[in-house]
Amino acid sequence: MKKLFLFFIWSVFLKAEVSLPTVISDGMVLLQKSQVAIWGWADPDEKVTVRGSWQKKPITVITDKNGNWLVKLKSPEAGGPYQIFIQGKNKIVLQDVLSGEVWLASGQSNMAMKLKYCENAEAEIAAANYPNIRFFDVKHTMAELPQTDCEGTWETCSPKSAGDHSGVAYYFAKKISRELNVPVGIIIASKGGSPIEAWISREKLLQVETGSGIFDMWTRLGNEYPDAEKAYEEAFNKWRTMQRNASLTKSSPPKKPVMPTGVKDVRRPHRRPAALYNAMIAPITSYTIKGVLWYQGENNVDRPYQYRALFPAVINSWRDERHSPDLPFYYVQIAPWSRYNQKNAPLLQESQSMALSIPNTGMVVTTDIGDIDDIHPKNKKDVGERLSLWALAKTYNKKNIVWSGPLYRSMKIEGNKIRLYFDMTGSGLMKKGEQLTYFEIAGENQKYIKATAVIDGATIMVSNENLFKPVAVRFGWGSASIPNLFNNEGLPAAPFRTDRWK
Repeated sequence: MKKLFLFFIWSVFLKAEVSLPTVISDGMVLLQKSQVAIWGWADPDEKVTVRGSWQKKPITVITDKNGNWLVKLKSPEAGGPYQIFIQGKNKIVLQDVLSGEVWLASGQSNMAMKLKYCENAEAEIAAANYPNIRFFDVKHTMAELPQTDCEGTWETCSPKSAGDHSGVAYYFAKKISRELNVPVGIIIASKGGSPIEAWISREKLLQVETGSGIFDMWTRLGNEYPDAEKAYEEAFNKWRTMQRNASLTKSSPPKKPVMPTGVKDVRRPHRRPAALYNAMIAPITSYTIKGVLWYQGENNVDRPYQYRALFPAVINSWRDERHSPDLPFYYVQIAPWSRYNQKNAPLLQESQSMALSIPNTGMVVTTDIGDIDDIHPKNKKDVGERLSLWALAKTYNKKNIVWSGPLYRSMKIEGNKIRLYFDMTGSGLMKKGEQLTYFEIAGENQKYIKATAVIDGATIMVSNENLFKPVAVRFGWGSASIPNLFNNEGLPAAPFRTDRWK
């Protein structure tokens, strides 16, 4: 009875403790000169005060009936380290807090790819002594419902820690910190092999035309999964026995059974709609950030038209949840890979390009820095630095920066040729090689043939001597195309087509 009483007293004591989410902790980076959110939990109707060491007066808040509380602190200019004092029935002091720039980096394996697996990793890691750069890696996990907290720790960038964080995020942070001379914090929430529908809330996904169909598919897979898995395992065990016998008798081995797609998908819960959003994004939605970095799309190549609705839905929903309609959202177009579906891959790239019509977005093209034999190109330095160009020019208003390669704008038919006009030509167009590559031209029969392309000032003239009435052009169209059109600043042109044929 005495033990039970002590347990009750201890439980009451624990309930009275003011607590914080893991992302609000020692070593964190606050977005400078902003109203940054600090939040947590305590007893219902408990008074909580919060003060930054740069402030004279604390902010007081009364928790709601569920014990939730949130305050907005006016953060100082870039600098630190600072302390944050939080007082309720207990006291918490957060140490080594910096003020600077904060970005969220999300997506799938190419965003998650650690620096130690990237090109020139050994030398880069050895020199990665940047105490003003901090990373918070959200632990890979899934959930059926939105969570209020996640696992993770703020880590200072050093030769000991740098290799275990996203290469893209590292190179972006390094460039931003150096150019702006400020601390930079990157929250990394990414998961390899994840489709885009895993990164959006159930509520927002259901507002997309095909969203309910995605949920219906997963419900069907869940219902069919036990029987399908049992049938597959029985077939697999039978095959294994037959294979052993074939080895003993030196006869032809049997054909290995193929795991049904439904079984494969259900065994990978990180592919479930909203699963990663619930566990890895929802808990950090209140954290004040400057913008989002996104590298995802490989797992949606087989559904390129659907991506045209899902990608804008992610952008707009993440902005809505943060009450920030102009939140910068800079993303990476998928790189060439020989094993993509030849028809679908360029359509997925096109879907990504179409998102540029959304204000405050930017796209990094990677046709020149991919690896057609590896879906995970090791050159993440150029990816991170190209993302930083968008941020420096469009978010931080740095002058004299060309932040993108040529982007197709319009065309004009001139006799048996087509003239192409571009935005983002920088100081001029250029080719790497003797002739421009991967240009195709089509007539009214909608069949594309190889074309000759010539730079003419800020435009390009495209033709084929056997086609007298051209109507359309496409460029870099294919799963493994590596075209050679750039601006003089060395940034590649984005693949495009002038038609909208199905």
